Amino acid sequence: MSAEAADPGAPLRRRSRPRIDLRRLGRVALRGPVSRDRLPDAISHVAEAHRAHHPDADLTILRRAYVLAESSHRGQMRKSGEPYITHPLAVTLILAELGAETTTLTASLLHDTVEDTEVTLDQVKEQFGDEVCYLVDGVTKLEKVDYGAAAEPETFRKMLVATGNDVRVMSIKLADRLHNMRTLGVMRPEKQARIAKVTRDVLIPLAERLGVQALKTELEDLVFAILHPEEYEETRALIAAATGPDDPLETIADNVTHTLRDAGISAEVLIRPRHFVSVHRVRRKRGELRGTDFGRLLVLVGEDADCYAVLGELHTCFTPVISEFKDFIAAPKFNLYQSLHTAVVGPEGAVAEVLIRTHRMHKVAEAGVVALGNPYAQDPAAPPPTEPSDERADPTRPGWLSRLLDWQESATDPDTFWTTLRDDLAQDREITVFRTDGGTLGLPAGASCVDAAYAQYGDLAHTAIGARVNGRLATLSTVLSDGDTVQPLLAQDTASGPSPDWLDHARTPAARIAITGWFSDHPDEAKPDPETVEATGPGTQGETSVEREAPEASAPARSRSGPRPTGVVVDDPNAQVRLAGCCTPVPPDELTGFVVRGGAVTVHRRECPAVAAMQEIGRAPVAARWADGEGRESDGGCRVTLVAESFGRPRLLADLTEAIATADAAIVSATVEPPSEQRVRHTYTLRLPDAAGLPGLMRAMRDVAGVYDVSRAQHPAPTG
Repeated sequence: MSAEAADPGAPLRRRSRPRIDLRRLGRVALRGPVSRDRLPDAISHVAEAHRAHHPDADLTILRRAYVLAESSHRGQMRKSGEPYITHPLAVTLILAELGAETTTLTASLLHDTVEDTEVTLDQVKEQFGDEVCYLVDGVTKLEKVDYGAAAEPETFRKMLVATGNDVRVMSIKLADRLHNMRTLGVMRPEKQARIAKVTRDVLIPLAERLGVQALKTELEDLVFAILHPEEYEETRALIAAATGPDDPLETIADNVTHTLRDAGISAEVLIRPRHFVSVHRVRRKRGELRGTDFGRLLVLVGEDADCYAVLGELHTCFTPVISEFKDFIAAPKFNLYQSLHTAVVGPEGAVAEVLIRTHRMHKVAEAGVVALGNPYAQDPAAPPPTEPSDERADPTRPGWLSRLLDWQESATDPDTFWTTLRDDLAQDREITVFRTDGGTLGLPAGASCVDAAYAQYGDLAHTAIGARVNGRLATLSTVLSDGDTVQPLLAQDTASGPSPDWLDHARTPAARIAITGWFSDHPDEAKPDPETVEATGPGTQGETSVEREAPEASAPARSRSGPRPTGVVVDDPNAQVRLAGCCTPVPPDELTGFVVRGGAVTVHRRECPAVAAMQEIGRAPVAARWADGEGRESDGGCRVTLVAESFGRPRLLADLTEAIATADAAIVSATVEPPSEQRVRHTYTLRLPDAAGLPGLMRAMRDVAGVYDVSRAQHPAPTG
């Protein structure tokens, strides 16, 4: 089925857009330009749509742009048989109807001249200025002869980078793709499907993020018709069958109109039909469609306060469906969208969804960034711009776009960029979390503390050891919610690196690329070494692991880039020696060691289960002993891992940490397993000033009410 089967201009659609008669337009275009004192007939409809939004617009530059575009494209034909000039005219009309300003329309008329004709960027710049030249360059494709298979992803990268400086670049690209999708029926089915998939995976999410709903919804229907023709036809038939004189929404709309009039609220009440994909989604969600599921009521008012007045009247005079209420005026979506959403029960139990917004909100909801006009024009009377505190403050450079531009610099491989871009755009909902310094971070829904750490600190987040979420200690894997306050905690040891399991919790491309890059630079650290059994806790599934700030500022986090001084002597004096994290030996423990990858010797307590496992697989032990007066870290301390078994009770964790601090021990990391039968296991990796204080520390922990056992960690040895 061709894309034209979607029939986006049909009466059943959400909105009716004037369609261009391409044959008539082609005949007009072939006559060539007219005299200098007249606007060419071929763009009269563009001028009319433009003047509807910008009554005082100077159309002289549009005339000059059309003359250049028509003359440069003369003789070129589209595959549909129309003169090529009909395409830039159609794209320009789409933007003019959305309210784009003159510079955008000028660039739209010229958007294919540099790519498909002998016109150069220098000529465009000389005749139309830097702004138009930048926009035309931004949407110009890279040549396949130069980039081969990487031409498409690299073209999108180029467009996104250009969009970072001027969002109008992407506005032109979206309108360009919409007209191409409208006329895609002349292409081979396999090419239709390929273009539709790219539109679905990249262009539609970008239209959503830029708030251009008018383009997004039509693109969705056109893609739906190509990729799912049978479901599309079923939906089309359902909509056609539901169209008739007995529309239940008409009755509810009349009741709402009378209610608001009686309350003295000036409002326009409209029925807004759902587009095809929206009806299909409702059908999948609810199964049986109700008569009111084919549209929604749209109430348009003059001022923000009127929106809430309408809401109050509706909830007073009708039975509201409270679960359907959403306030996107007080908390706008990240794509500029503002509206009140609610649902009310009408006559005979019919439920109608209602959208309440001002006329300006409606314009922005339809056209998104296009409705901003020229967002870069400086108003002399306006105060100087300030640094935006969050992405909603600067719609021309939203936070998601800034993050995308940041990570794309690290994705040098075109395939990595293309795959990551699709994955990033697939995350269609965002949250805002607050930093402790008052700033904000915009993150995709489902983001974790790992993502927040990399968003705030970049590569410094490699040293993250945990976080505080709303003032409470939390693991890096903790999923954040909208409105949370997050404080990533970093180790002082800048040589530390990320853990491989961070990739399981990272949702942002920036975090994933940074973590993957670190492991590419440190290939030996890409996977936990099973021979060293270096775990920081029991590691059982379902635990809540809490990596904590060390109470003492001097306590470093575990480093993965090299062993620290251990005070242990082995047979090979030149070998690097490290203490096993699984049993954390301290004097006077008896020791034995094993050679692991890289030639280092990992030293265990003799009773550690890992020792037996190593011997079973044929590893020869290496003699190891404490050096006289040694067994300490470089600053005289030592580390040990203790397991406290206790009964659950309030303030248990606080009392245990107080006992540890009283014994002059610093907490490096802590793991608390979920309670089981009122019993709780705490695993602490601690740093002591001296190993001689270990017995006293264990006694102090046992003295805490509810604690019935404290022992040295004995992690199970790995198998295989």
